[in-house]
Amino acid sequence: MTAVIESPSGSINLAPVARELSLTEAQVKNVVALLDDGNTVPFITRYRKEQTDGLDEEQIRAIEKRVTLLRQLAEKADTILRQIDSQGKLTPELRSQIEAAETLKRLDDLYLPYRPKRRSRAETAREKGLEPLADMIMLGEADSIPIAKAAAGFVSSVPNEGVTTKDEALKGAADILAERISENVTVRDSSRKIAWRTGRISVFPTKKNEEKRKEFENYFDYSEPVWKVPPHRTLALNRGEKEEVLRIKFEWNREVAARAISTEYDLSSHVHRNFLGECVQDSLDRLIHPSIEREVRREITEQAEEHAIGVFAKNLRSLLLQPPLKNEGVLAIDPGFRTGCKIAILDDRGQCTHTDVVYVTGSADKRQGTLRRLSELVSKYSCGLIAIGNGTACRETEELVTQLIADHCPECRYLIVNEAGASIYSASTVARDEFPDYDATVRGTISIGRRLQDPLSELVKIDPQHIGVGMYQHDMNQRQMKESLDGVVESCVNFVGVDLNTASASLLKYVSGFSQLVAKRVVEWREANGAFASRKQLLEVAGVGKSTFTQAAGFLKISNGAEPLDQTWIHPESYKVAHLVLKNLSLSPGDVQATDERKETLRGKLAEVSVKQLATELDVGQPTLKDIIDALRRPGRDPRTDLPGPIFRSGVLKLDDLATGMELAGTVLNVVDFGAFVDIGLKDTGLVHVSQMADRFISSPHEVVSVGDVVTVWVQSVDKERRRVSLTMKKPA
Repeated sequence: MTAVIESPSGSINLAPVARELSLTEAQVKNVVALLDDGNTVPFITRYRKEQTDGLDEEQIRAIEKRVTLLRQLAEKADTILRQIDSQGKLTPELRSQIEAAETLKRLDDLYLPYRPKRRSRAETAREKGLEPLADMIMLGEADSIPIAKAAAGFVSSVPNEGVTTKDEALKGAADILAERISENVTVRDSSRKIAWRTGRISVFPTKKNEEKRKEFENYFDYSEPVWKVPPHRTLALNRGEKEEVLRIKFEWNREVAARAISTEYDLSSHVHRNFLGECVQDSLDRLIHPSIEREVRREITEQAEEHAIGVFAKNLRSLLLQPPLKNEGVLAIDPGFRTGCKIAILDDRGQCTHTDVVYVTGSADKRQGTLRRLSELVSKYSCGLIAIGNGTACRETEELVTQLIADHCPECRYLIVNEAGASIYSASTVARDEFPDYDATVRGTISIGRRLQDPLSELVKIDPQHIGVGMYQHDMNQRQMKESLDGVVESCVNFVGVDLNTASASLLKYVSGFSQLVAKRVVEWREANGAFASRKQLLEVAGVGKSTFTQAAGFLKISNGAEPLDQTWIHPESYKVAHLVLKNLSLSPGDVQATDERKETLRGKLAEVSVKQLATELDVGQPTLKDIIDALRRPGRDPRTDLPGPIFRSGVLKLDDLATGMELAGTVLNVVDFGAFVDIGLKDTGLVHVSQMADRFISSPHEVVSVGDVVTVWVQSVDKERRRVSLTMKKPA
């Protein structure tokens, strides 16, 4: 039986969605039912595997997106049917076409002739009573008399009323016919296909905005088939056009389009083919071409934005899932020249214990005094790690730190931290609430240090579009980008899990089922009542009912609480099964929090379990049982710890130190369509072009690298004048 869902406009067939995503109809229908019941994607992914047959988060989000579009399509079709019916023009054939439409674009084409219009030349001609003349010409009914004589019958005898000349009548009829041609569904469809097949984007420089010309000079006198323009180039051209540096023109093969229209109307044998041929040219030039140009430009922009948002999302996910530094204090530095370098000492829990200011400028004696001061701070607060923001004076500060390590603190290491968005955070309400006694500069410095200690917990406080791991993010649809990136943050937070007793409201608001208000109330409850002793206590928080608890509980962890299973990924709804598993193995929940020796015994016994057999005995699904066993074997597991950590440095690298073929270790900072930017310890990042990433063809750099990856690279070339370093990941022969 075909799977369907209900919409306000009737039933929607899910079979095409299943085919498109290579899934079963049952999987799609179950996912839609779970989503419609208010379950979140992270919850469905982790705790409803039996219903989805183990679909991952990406597949579930794809179903959600596709079904949302189908519902929008059904709602729009219903609206269009009602609008046309109210005009008394809805025929059975038109109804069938609208109900069968598979895209919003097709619906727009079908509705176009019936859409209320702004005043047009054709509308003016219709008001003058010229539509019958247009009908006569199109149907060839005026073939027995000259077309001019037929037009004479529409000339008014009253001055200043209606049509005064035959030429005016023919012109009005031509306007009506041109509009009809442009609104013909078949014509629009064929014109659209021809535009995509033959269209080109041509770009020319303007004489405006001279200061911006250099940025876009690569695009002066540039031309490329529209279907070949890559996403990053589309966004660059749009920016150049917006800043009035570039003028963009869309060109296509109008002759081919004109022939297609002539064929549609069979004009070669039409008695009025010459007159109608002029109508076709007018329709193409005045109506179809501008409309198609807008449509093509809009579509390639939407495709480019969707692609760019996808790249941003991948980079953001990789950045947020960088492994945290456990039990490490940090000396954080926000570099600066005139106002000095702000210092914040953070303990191993991220609490600020001291602030200071040092200067990288001044005499040799002042520099030595700065080094002594930094050495005293490192020694007093036992800071083995130094985090340096990558803003102004970053490399001068780095040179100072490397001298500090060489002369005073050989056990120390440092890392350059991307401070994108730190200034926005430091002036935010969140920052003021968190650090009411510090000014914005100190808050920003603390944020730099905390990004090193726990990237996810710190970066969730900043709107993701400000984190700086994308391109052209300020040129894109901000609503769409925010929705996508917020989805990434939500995914990461729930993938990692949250400590219920230490997480900030900024982190908690992304937990499955939570809102910003609920997150704030959880923190307020914690402040008023102390730490949560169990997950069950969440139900005491205002706004947390049974449904919210179900969605959130499994992602919120409590260490050393009253219920040992509260520190695992096991959902409270499965505690009964987990207890039976432990009992079956002669173990107890206390073994989850026991000594290392008892934990080894626990792991050993769990490793021997036959999931299939035990699932039958306990009447539980195998996916759920497998997850329970995995959670018992690794309670409190943070999946980020399985990833490699960052590269810490003790010395500084200069451009003059580089030589072709030199091998270096670097950290990937950003991945874009054409390659990856890698921090190799220079003031400027190096670029690995996509062609230099592997000895095989790769269509996207994301196939090889992600943000945060530690990679081995070799210097390919150095442009000292422009401070550009080209790198390769292919080992030289």
